[in-house]
Amino acid sequence: FGIPAEEDFVITTTNRKEIAEDNFSELVQDGVTLYLLQSVDQMLLSATKERIDFLPHYDTLVKSGMYEYYASEGQNPLPFALAELIDNSLSATSRNSGIRRIQIKLLFDESHGKPAVAVIDNGRGMTSKQLNNWAVYRLSKFTRQGDFESDHSGYVRPLPVPRSLNSDISYFGVGGKQAVFFVGQSARMISKPAESQDVHELVLSKEDF
Repeated sequence: FGIPAEEDFVITTTNRKEIAEDNFSELVQDGVTLYLLQSVDQMLLSATKERIDFLPHYDTLVKSGMYEYYASEGQNPLPFALAELIDNSLSATSRNSGIRRIQIKLLFDESHGKPAVAVIDNGRGMTSKQLNNWAVYRLSKFTRQGDFESDHSGYVRPLPVPRSLNSDISYFGVGGKQAVFFVGQSARMISKPAESQDVHELVLSKEDF
């Protein structure tokens, strides 16, 4: 790499975890993107793109919660899909020390693309690994194990509070991806972890699949 012998450097994952002898086999695997930096917290000069390979579950693409939502006894199923997305934000903001802000925006201006639904919160954010695992179907936020770093890692059910505040409002429990593809054809997740300067973005679309 043309690094002078006297210059120090580190190799990190996209989550800014430094590669060392004791964690090499755990962090360095096929397909993992690595950074060569002067320090773990070095500011990146430009955005980087990482290809993530996974097999989407066919239910996400074909059914997208259709069975659950249309079984809602003749009710309009859209609120149930939105509740899944809001549920994620409630979980992300459950440990906020200050005000919890969750916004739902319906964007009908097509000047920047097709109409969209945006759910915005001031939660703790997700790392690149957590975003990757969000894309995997049927991994409950309470049951993810093994090498899956949950997008709800560290989440603890709060003390008894109104159900609208405790991240248990998901009525059918079909998950955010099902809800996204029930509402539309693509999803863009933009997230900044609370303890990091990096902003991560994940894009999924039925067209790509």
